[in-house]
Amino acid sequence: MAGGFGGKSSSGGRTGIRVVVAGDKGTGKSSLISALASDTFPDNVPRVLPPTTLPADFYSDLIPITIIDTPSSIDNRIKLIEEFRKADAVVLTYACDQPGTLDRLTSYWLPELRRLEIKAPVIVVGCKLDLRDERHPVSLEQIMAPIMQEYREIETCIECSALTLIQVPDVFYYAQKAVLHPTSPLFDQEKQCLRPRCRRALQRIFILCDHDMDSALNDAELNEFQVKCFGAPLQPAEIVGVKRVVQERQPDGVNDLGLTLPGFFFLHSLFIEKGRPETTWAVLRKFGYNDYLELKHEFLPTPAKHSPDQSIELTSEAVVFLSGIFRLYDLDNDGALRPAELDDLFQTAPESPWLEAPYKDAAVKTPGGNLTINGFLSEWALMTTLDPRRSLANLIYIGYGRDPASALCVTRKRSVDRKKQHTDRTVFQCFVFGPKKSGKSALLDSFLGRKFSDSYNPTTGERYAANTVEQPGGTKKTLILREIPEDRVKEFLANRESLAACDVAVIVYDSSDEYSWKKSRDILMEVARRGEESGYGTPCLLVAAKDDLDPYPLSVRDSDMACLELGMDVPISLSMKLGDPNSLFSRIVSTAENPHLSIPETESGRRSKQIRQIVNSSLIFVSVGTAIGVAGLAAYRAYSARKNT
Repeated sequence: MAGGFGGKSSSGGRTGIRVVVAGDKGTGKSSLISALASDTFPDNVPRVLPPTTLPADFYSDLIPITIIDTPSSIDNRIKLIEEFRKADAVVLTYACDQPGTLDRLTSYWLPELRRLEIKAPVIVVGCKLDLRDERHPVSLEQIMAPIMQEYREIETCIECSALTLIQVPDVFYYAQKAVLHPTSPLFDQEKQCLRPRCRRALQRIFILCDHDMDSALNDAELNEFQVKCFGAPLQPAEIVGVKRVVQERQPDGVNDLGLTLPGFFFLHSLFIEKGRPETTWAVLRKFGYNDYLELKHEFLPTPAKHSPDQSIELTSEAVVFLSGIFRLYDLDNDGALRPAELDDLFQTAPESPWLEAPYKDAAVKTPGGNLTINGFLSEWALMTTLDPRRSLANLIYIGYGRDPASALCVTRKRSVDRKKQHTDRTVFQCFVFGPKKSGKSALLDSFLGRKFSDSYNPTTGERYAANTVEQPGGTKKTLILREIPEDRVKEFLANRESLAACDVAVIVYDSSDEYSWKKSRDILMEVARRGEESGYGTPCLLVAAKDDLDPYPLSVRDSDMACLELGMDVPISLSMKLGDPNSLFSRIVSTAENPHLSIPETESGRRSKQIRQIVNSSLIFVSVGTAIGVAGLAAYRAYSARKNT
């Protein structure tokens, strides 16, 4: 495969590498470092060398390497641990003429690195190769295979001699390579196959290079790929050679049209098995991937700076693209994506982004567990609201080909919306507060079309539900409900910006329970106060849930009075068990669309408002008086001037 997919690789943006050398006393650590730096065997070596820096041009990757020698005594353990934590790679040494030092790797050094949770790759180095008894030949591979099987953090093993300079530079070349081009993220040594994230990234790259979309890379596409990644085209004979190697080992890797995806995977597996992971890393980095096989931040435009009371939404272009993608992967045309179809849709992303909270079970699904188009678009709206960069990255992973900046837009400030008494938002956030067992979770379940359950399962963390709501006139808006558990309300509202992202706050209480009403009233007052203090006046709705139960006798009167005092509408009574609360969700959206209404006003808030009005009136009076005085003075001067003439 000479010449195929070759060339100089990228370093992934690193400016330096720190390698820590450790091992038992007398294993040759200091001699190894000194021999590397001076290219001669040292006669007298200090017990511990000062940090040694190899210049950037020492190896072809042009990255300077700092080598840290470490003492072996237990007295310097704290210093050793400190160095381990700062290491990019660790070189563990043993002496080839002292078998006991090899045993110490598994009895002390490797377990100690694990205990300290050191994540740096490890290079095991047998020093003093020149002193090994050649009458008893030893196979390094046989000795190290079981150790490497147990300790996957070992990247490679090598033997060397500082005296004869055999393989001394190779030790730190492999250390550098383990940092810049690690095998572990790409390849599962135990299963002997590419890891899922690597396959997904390579599949996306393959699709991007398959311009004619015939599921194969023809000679022209292969050459374009080669030039992009390595700066030089393949010769015709080299292309033939690449295909021949693939066809011999992976029959379905080549067809009449060119190199197929299985063949593309096979080539990269072969590079890695042959000790050339830098080739695959060069390809991945050229297409924007970082060490975690995710797109680098510089390949994702940073969402425009926005204030806390602004949000980020998908543009109409992005929504149209997503709707098309949904139809493309809805193979059975049933209007919903089965889990397998959804997995296929995200097969070129690092993983499906909705497998865990807060996205898991946050959208509408069919009774069979399939994701509807409304649920699909609502999940994207939720992800864009909570994590715009992640949403943008996943759009690009699944094939959004337009300018990434065209996928997202920043909404107008909510404070401006209130002044203009109108909003252009298409996605609204509603925070759902309330005491325990008040019906918050049942409200979210109902929003997602789930059946009412009598069993009580307390929400331990924040929970979201997203769905579309059709308004009068046929317009559709996306509503995101965010449940705030009672035991988190105080901490949540302690943050001055906590209500900035809230379009509507809904406070739910159990209308049959006295404690529930009183607790919800306290929460409502706290939300109103926080909104006034922060300047983010938040529209609020009070919901009297469990209307199918006998009401707490005073709850109706007290709640109506509380709403009257705060200038709010009376509570909305409903039962998730008996009734259809869809009208509530439409009411929430309508409240969000009229952001200047339904904002509770406390007594202290009214006093502050009156004071501001008095001050403003005084300022206006002073301004008018000043203007009249100035005008009078000007008129007098004009009169005097005419009289004198």
